Amino acid sequence: MTGEYQHSLDNKGRLFIPAKLRDELGEVFFVTLSMDKCLCAYSSENWQVFSDRVNAMPYVKQRKMRPLFAHAARCELDSQGRALIPQNLRDYAGLTKNVTVLGCNNHAELWDSETWKSVFEIETTPENIAAVMEELEF
Repeated sequence: MTGEYQHSLDNKGRLFIPAKLRDELGEVFFVTLSMDKCLCAYSSENWQVFSDRVNAMPYVKQRKMRPLFAHAARCELDSQGRALIPQNLRDYAGLTKNVTVLGCNNHAELWDSETWKSVFEIETTPENIAAVMEELEF
């Protein structure tokens, strides 16, 4: 998944999912916590891959993943391409109105737009991009 999109939550907590990402996420997808102050959205297929990988871990390590599963929500698109993001997840990511939706390879991220702006400014300096490319041996 790729791209950056700006959308707003409606009064009921529904978020319009961009058409390009809807095609990749599917009609039903899963949203959960992230290591960052955002949410991650996975297609059903990618959620199953994630779940299978956790199932392959020793039980002690599986327990560390408990918050990601406890707070995961199965989301369905309505006829207008919107998905209801549960209140507990919106609270975690600080989503109140303006949301930036990012494509991030095998998942999408849902950010409060102001929070994303701060992260974007840090992550997209030429020096940081060069350091990341070097770290990844590109």
